[in-house]
This record gives sequence, structure tokens and C-alpha cells, in this order.
Amino acid sequence: MPIDHPITAKWPARDPNVLQLYSLNTPNGVKASIMLEETGLDYEPHLVDFGKDDQHSPEFLSLCPNNKIPAIIDPNGPGGRQIALFESGAILVYLAAKTGSLLPKDDIERYETLQWLFWQVGGVGPMFGQLGFFTKFDGKDWEDKRPRDRYVKESRRLLGVLDERLKDQTWIMGEDYTVADIAVLPMVRNLIEFYGAGDLVGIQDFVQVRRVLANFLDRPAVQRGLKIPSREG
Repeated sequence: MPIDHPITAKWPARDPNVLQLYSLNTPNGVKASIMLEETGLDYEPHLVDFGKDDQHSPEFLSLCPNNKIPAIIDPNGPGGRQIALFESGAILVYLAAKTGSLLPKDDIERYETLQWLFWQVGGVGPMFGQLGFFTKFDGKDWEDKRPRDRYVKESRRLLGVLDERLKDQTWIMGEDYTVADIAVLPMVRNLIEFYGAGDLVGIQDFVQVRRVLANFLDRPAVQRGLKIPSREG
């Protein structure tokens, strides 16, 4: 059955029977692609090119009125019905529920995992993003460094929270790799590699964060997901 959505006018589905991903390999975007690679779901990626302002096109806004990536359409949603979703956190939870993976089945452990996912959505993402503005983009040229220093301080605090959480355990939720790791760790990678703010936040102080990030980046599904979709593909 063809996917019934206006976004297909700009991004036609080659295989309308599989999940459609609309994204770019930014820290938010790769949460969805890594999750899809980890779960092994069949999907079709579509590049939302920021350089062409695709995220503000009428077709993309028909799926995501907040003009942010990632977004998905699953023609095989609950009850066999089509579902369209935006917001990376919601997409991670949906994909975990669909596949029965990467989110604990025990009620208490599941809610504890979700609290760390929401911690990323409400804290790590916005704060690291603001710091990025003041280190890599227009804000870096501001003479007044007080705004930058505010976000440096808060980013260090968040990294400290994460570092303490990771003591004596493999992943955020202990031995089990979950959606919490997929949500948080791309943000840490981006802070260091893309924003170049590692020295500014003193990333060397956070031994556990660096250990777990390295293990995360060693995962084959993560390595694939970090490249999907790229500007070249």
C-alpha cells in the first residue's frame, strides 16, 4: 500500500512497505538511524539537506511542524496502521516498543531508562547545543564570554552527573545497552568532535564518560548509523 502522506511529493518512497526515515546525520538525527541499525528493521533513509533548507519545505513541515529532524513514517504501525512521528525521543521509544528491544520490559527498569532518555532531551541536548553556538558558530566571536561560560558550567555539571552514573557499570542502565545510551552518547561525541569543546569542558576529567563513549563508538551499528543519511547519500 502506498504511503499516504504529503511528504512523499518531495521524498518518494522507493519501497512503500518499509519504514521511511527523514533525517540528516546530526546528533539528533543519528539517534534514529543508530536505533534502526541496532534493531535491524528494514527502512529507507531520505536526506533532509539543511544546506538546501529542506527542513523548512512545506513537504517536511507536513510531517514535522517543528522543522526539526529526525522524523519517520511507518506504514506498518500499531494495528497495521500508518504512523508518522517526529521528535527523536518519541521515535526511540516507538522503535523500542515495535521491536521489543533496547528498552527493559520490567516496569521499574523501563521507567528508569526513560528518565535518562528525558534527561538528555531536556538537559544535555539543549545545553550542549547552546555551548556549540558559543564555541563553533556566531557566538564564538562575541567579546562577552559570560554567556559561553554559563553553558560551559552547565555542560560540565551534566557531564559530572553522567560520569557518576557510569561508575562501576558498562552502560547508563548497567549491563544492558538501551535507548538511553543511544540518546545521550551521540551528544557527547558531538560536543567533543564537532563543536571542539572538549578542552573547554575539561572532558579529560570525565573518565567514565570517555570510556563508555569509546565503547559506544566501537559498535558496528553505531558506526553505520552515524553516516545515515549523509549529504553524500
